[in-house]
Amino acid sequence: MLEILEAGLEAADPYHNTRKLIRLKGNNLIIGGTEYEPHGAPKSGDEVIDLSRIGEIYVLGAGKGIQRVAKAIEDTLGDRLTGGHVLDKKGHPVILERIDVTLGGHPVPDEDCVKGCQKILDIARNLSENDLVFTCTSNGISALLTLPVPGISLEDIKKTTYIMQIERGAPTKDLNPVRSHLDMLKGGKISRYIHPAKAIHLLAIDPGNYDQLIYRNTWLQTLPDFTAYQDAVDNLKKWDAWDDIPASVRDSLSKADPAYETVKAEEFQQMSFRIFGVMPGFRQSAKLFPAMRKAEELGFKPVILTDLLFLVEARHAGRFVAAICKTIERIGSPFEPPCALFSSGEMIVTVGEEKGIGGRNQEFSLAAAQSIDGSENIVIASVDTDGTDGPGTQFAESLKEMPPCLAGGIVDGETAAEAKALGIDLDEEMKKHNTSPPLWKLRSGIVATPNISLIDFTVALVLGRSEKAKQFYY
Repeated sequence: MLEILEAGLEAADPYHNTRKLIRLKGNNLIIGGTEYEPHGAPKSGDEVIDLSRIGEIYVLGAGKGIQRVAKAIEDTLGDRLTGGHVLDKKGHPVILERIDVTLGGHPVPDEDCVKGCQKILDIARNLSENDLVFTCTSNGISALLTLPVPGISLEDIKKTTYIMQIERGAPTKDLNPVRSHLDMLKGGKISRYIHPAKAIHLLAIDPGNYDQLIYRNTWLQTLPDFTAYQDAVDNLKKWDAWDDIPASVRDSLSKADPAYETVKAEEFQQMSFRIFGVMPGFRQSAKLFPAMRKAEELGFKPVILTDLLFLVEARHAGRFVAAICKTIERIGSPFEPPCALFSSGEMIVTVGEEKGIGGRNQEFSLAAAQSIDGSENIVIASVDTDGTDGPGTQFAESLKEMPPCLAGGIVDGETAAEAKALGIDLDEEMKKHNTSPPLWKLRSGIVATPNISLIDFTVALVLGRSEKAKQFYY
């Protein structure tokens, strides 16, 4: 299992693709590659930039593991790079030398997010049309890129984010119209400050479709946003959060100040820019396929269950995958073992008022462990590809005996019994959504090198069929 996970996590590294995309030949900077271009983009082919005509070159961005993209730019440009600033998640190491880094809170932003954004704004405000800016975007940018508009405090943003995403379990697509309309940089507003400099927008995802990026975007915060203030209000009411959020947030969204409206496609397309996605086919080819090849090398038939586990509670997903595995173990259907089942996509955890420390992949793993209790043939693992899953250090200061953020967990048919022997009540811990500490005590928590976030990655191995399983399950 560890070899298979490693193959998938290594494939999620955007560094090498970014180096292929951006090349330096003499005094020319060449940026391009058809596989990195959004489908239907009005401009195609290499972007060739004569550096003798360029003033300053900066890198600005935010996201979990975004330093891997920025590092590739650093290594390509060397001393031709002026500098820049990026925000990464707390707990990640700082690996950049010429580009400054702020480690901020995620999923709930903190004071360091604001400080880092102010540094980005200071750079962006002083650009000229002769300058060149690389923006870097990955999952997590919507939390890390936080600079509240006047009249809104950081505490207002934190409370609104916590209520919507953690207590209510609202998905990012429903939260983003809210926080984008309360922020100085989100919703493409960072691009207003970068203009009139030339911008190269690097997305640590598949390049996708140009029209989708320009006309239907809600989370790639360097690009235009198609939502309005009313969408933010409607989403808060949809999740029954309107009356619970701070009054200042309600007032700001109701006022709908046009000065802080998000950037729309018409405005954005007047700017000088190109867009590239540095992880072509990221959901499968960049992560699942290398892991599947490793599984096949190890003697397992690889099968994709789904790459779209969106808006599914993690515990339900874990129990469902476990049920499939038990059916395979018992009757060899729908796949004959030995087989490896792969799934991807973003799960959710609705925490409510509980204060446990965990994450989507930890909850998936423990739920699966309970479901496969007693199995001799099933191993299940789940990780977030950015190497950390769950709250940042601001919520885990009491956990001195373990890392504040695990990447996920790995369990088998003995995990539940081992928990009982250690006096760990898995039912109680699951109720509290306190999944990281039990996995760590069970030596079943996964610690991984921080990387780019390509969403949740789960693998289930069924080694064979079992006569015992037939008797037990019937």
